[in-house]
Amino acid sequence: MATRAIRWRRERLPDWLKQPLSRTASGSAVDGILRGQRLHTICEEARCPNRNHCYSRGTATFLILGDRCTRSCRFCSVKGGPPLPPDPGEPERLLEAVIAMGLRHVVITSVNRDDLPDQGCGQFVRCIESIRAALPEVRIEVLIPDFRGIHEDMDRVFHAAPDILNHNIETVPRLYRRVRPGARYERSLALLARARKAKPRMWVKSGLMLGLGEAESEVDRLLLDLHAHGVQIVTIGQYLPPSPEHLPVEEYVHPDRYVEWEARGRAIGFDMVFAGPFVRSSYMADAQVPLL
Repeated sequence: MATRAIRWRRERLPDWLKQPLSRTASGSAVDGILRGQRLHTICEEARCPNRNHCYSRGTATFLILGDRCTRSCRFCSVKGGPPLPPDPGEPERLLEAVIAMGLRHVVITSVNRDDLPDQGCGQFVRCIESIRAALPEVRIEVLIPDFRGIHEDMDRVFHAAPDILNHNIETVPRLYRRVRPGARYERSLALLARARKAKPRMWVKSGLMLGLGEAESEVDRLLLDLHAHGVQIVTIGQYLPPSPEHLPVEEYVHPDRYVEWEARGRAIGFDMVFAGPFVRSSYMADAQVPLL
């Protein structure tokens, strides 16, 4: 692993991390639907490098509960500051966007809402129920925060029965204080294990980033922990800082290494492992469905 931080300069990216920035007509249509329904996406708020590709495919990952997060993870560009109350009309507008976009696989995530009595879990439930009632054939994936480890709140989401329950572990435990100061490694593992036990027919998924200074032995231990706590699907991708103010990259991991990690994950026993420089927890999530 490299020990020297690589400065944030897009022109210094290795060739395998360069993508076209142009947006297609399909992408513009998706953008118009989202703006028309006054919806946020993590694609935009987190400055995801895949957003133009996803929009051009007619997909997006919906970000509910506003665009202001109550935590300050140093890898994430979602804004901080006082959030607004949950919007009661958001679940219905989200449904209208799903219909307009013709989605068969919907991915919903949120900011952290530690300010709310229910940590925002109720809005997840309302969104799931809204889609289920109108579009029972649509597959629903939720990417949830840790809800501060409160069992009652996470259980409400589990029992709403999304098809896929995702919660990202993000990085190895040694780096949590620097990368995710508001989170706890053990708390995230406990959430994933609880999800697996709550709904055995619900797929449990998690994701992590490489390039933050983790050692290979630490990544291997993390994967073993995820498998031991009931995770079935794992995504592994390259960390890319969204701005100069965020954590620097310690290493640009070569694509060949992701092939090795995918093989290692399958050897551990995961049902599915998706690894590559541009892999994100919800990137191409709909394309994973036929393999489940």
